[in-house]
Amino acid sequence: LKHFNLLKVFQGHTYHVRSAKFSPNASLIVSASNDGTVRLWNTEQGTEIKSLEGHLHNINDAQFSPDGKMIVSCSDDHTILLWDVNTGVILKMLAGHTSNVTRAQFSPDGQTIISCSSDDTVRIWDVKSGQQLKKLEGRIYGVNDAQFSPDGNYAAISFHDKVAIWNVKTEEKLQKLSKHYDYVIRAQFSPDNLSVVSCSKDNSARIWNVKSGSVIKEFEGHSSWVTDVKFLPDGQTIVSCSKDKTIRWWDVKSGEEIQKLEGHLDFVTGLDISPDGNTIISSSNDKTIRLWSRI
Repeated sequence: LKHFNLLKVFQGHTYHVRSAKFSPNASLIVSASNDGTVRLWNTEQGTEIKSLEGHLHNINDAQFSPDGKMIVSCSDDHTILLWDVNTGVILKMLAGHTSNVTRAQFSPDGQTIISCSSDDTVRIWDVKSGQQLKKLEGRIYGVNDAQFSPDGNYAAISFHDKVAIWNVKTEEKLQKLSKHYDYVIRAQFSPDNLSVVSCSKDNSARIWNVKSGSVIKEFEGHSSWVTDVKFLPDGQTIVSCSKDKTIRWWDVKSGEEIQKLEGHLDFVTGLDISPDGNTIISSSNDKTIRLWSRI
């Protein structure tokens, strides 16, 4: 495994950057910030292409549609916006949440969007019509994250100190993963849909077997909250970031730390991995996005 090194720093946001995500071909980056803007960047040149303004409050998340033509963003203004990448025009506003919308993500087929909010609901929306299709509530509280599985059939919902695996079609809860000691911030499926990796305010990340609900591996080393974690495309490595200002690579099989990246001057809020697994981007409260690449 070649080590990663800092390649670029993207500057322009005037307050905390909450998320940064690659476009499907990794030529663009979209970022969301508490400065109230969504920004588009050219990956290769490290330059800002456009700033999208329309939300009325902090923006918690923004990401591309699978075809790269749209962006979904969500905000403390309780709304979700769909944007046209080429023109920067708002295509739709998805309204219904009654509190801060913390995450919004396209399904792998691009037909629906899953969102979660501090109103303690997870909602599924139809992209074409902008209508709400489903609302999951009542059994979840303190919801931080909701993400589709790669096949689009399931969702991992992070709430309080647990992760629930939910069948999107039947609305049935299939599994509850509970071994963290504090709030779970994020949870993501492995590329093969068989396991989930989660990260928590308990300073750890864990990999779970979806079927049995048991912990396969625990990853400890961060000295503060682990704010995001993702599998690399090969499924053999995970990468995590933390309030301790570091980004760390871990070997899935051994649970050992492979590499630690330092450079951010504050809380690292999120990360994303390019489809080929050779580049990652991180967002931070230091107002920057950093791009790290295998050398």
